[in-house]
Amino acid sequence: MTVSSTSPSSELDETINDTPAKRRASFHTLLVSAVRRLTEDAIEVTFAVPPELAGAFDYLPGQYVALRTTLPDEAGEPQELRRSYSICAVPMHFADGSSEIRVAIKRDLGGLFSTWANAELKTGDALDVMSPAGAFISKHGAKHNVMNSMNHPEQLAGTAGSYVAIAAGSGITPVISIARTLLAADPQTRFDLVYANKAAMDVMFLEELADLKDRYPARLALHHVLSREQRIAPLMTGRIDAEKLDSLLRAAIHADDIDEWFLCGPFELVQLCRDTLAERGVPAEQVRFELFTTGRPDRPEGQAGRKVSTDDSAESYKITFKLDGLEGKVDSPTHARESILNAALRVRPDVPFACAGGVCGTCRAKLVTGTVEMAENYALEPDEVEKGYILTCQARPTSDAVSVDYDV
Repeated sequence: MTVSSTSPSSELDETINDTPAKRRASFHTLLVSAVRRLTEDAIEVTFAVPPELAGAFDYLPGQYVALRTTLPDEAGEPQELRRSYSICAVPMHFADGSSEIRVAIKRDLGGLFSTWANAELKTGDALDVMSPAGAFISKHGAKHNVMNSMNHPEQLAGTAGSYVAIAAGSGITPVISIARTLLAADPQTRFDLVYANKAAMDVMFLEELADLKDRYPARLALHHVLSREQRIAPLMTGRIDAEKLDSLLRAAIHADDIDEWFLCGPFELVQLCRDTLAERGVPAEQVRFELFTTGRPDRPEGQAGRKVSTDDSAESYKITFKLDGLEGKVDSPTHARESILNAALRVRPDVPFACAGGVCGTCRAKLVTGTVEMAENYALEPDEVEKGYILTCQARPTSDAVSVDYDV
């Protein structure tokens, strides 16, 4: 994917379509106020947000935060780790002006951060938490209201409609927050949730989902699909493949009158759903999707801190970037094929990023001049790309000089 720009845009300060206002991603140290076990391999972590930081942690249902800590690697050397986790609670403020952030962390096979968190994280611990970000939010009928509803979901109006979410495993994390908010916002709203897991013991937020169903019995349809456990209904048993997805859309969901779709899970499932919906004629602007990882080992990943050998005599790209009002410059050797993020981090370690895999969008910047090529993009909306926004973890220069703006 090639992106180019020849001059600064007059839309530098414009809010992108219906997405929430972009803000500078910054870390703040928060205390863990509670750790609750959800399943054998997943926990819910609550962070207390003091009144003076409450505004920095306002969010919309479906957004995420990045967590940062330092852990020893296999050789015992300290290494910084950053991982992004979706917020699983409905936004709220307390009487004293404080608030809280809740995330669910599921242990991944080989995942250093998630394994540590599930085994060691406890009440009273301190972690660096980045201000909420992400565009995995409802945009239906809320062009103006979404913008004014940060941490005030009761102000959402015009959201009445039919919604469907298809989630797998920890993909339920942002979806449960979205479902709670939309169902509470309008008495005419209907929400269908297809939730795939291996077995009943793996279902995160099982009680919360049951409570939500009890609260909205006529408006929430909950479909648990278990791949390794027999259910009474054959349709709800087995892995969701193309055939089963087609059956679910025909038998369990009124797929012709849906206003908005939410897809969250592993790459293969999300892509299958996107392709199937496209084949059925569902407009792309009605489909929201989010990945925690691409799950594609054959795809290039972004770099974050990769060592690069520099030589003043060698050919290089001239990279200029603006961050917090300050201009930074760095030369990137053409032979290194490093990302703009990687180059920028070599001269300024506070450049924002989280996943470095093209998934979360934390490293988003505006391409002001020059041309780049993005290897992957699972975070930017099509209109953002058209306006020149890039994921710097995935963008490599293709012109002699490139300038980007993180402050937009």
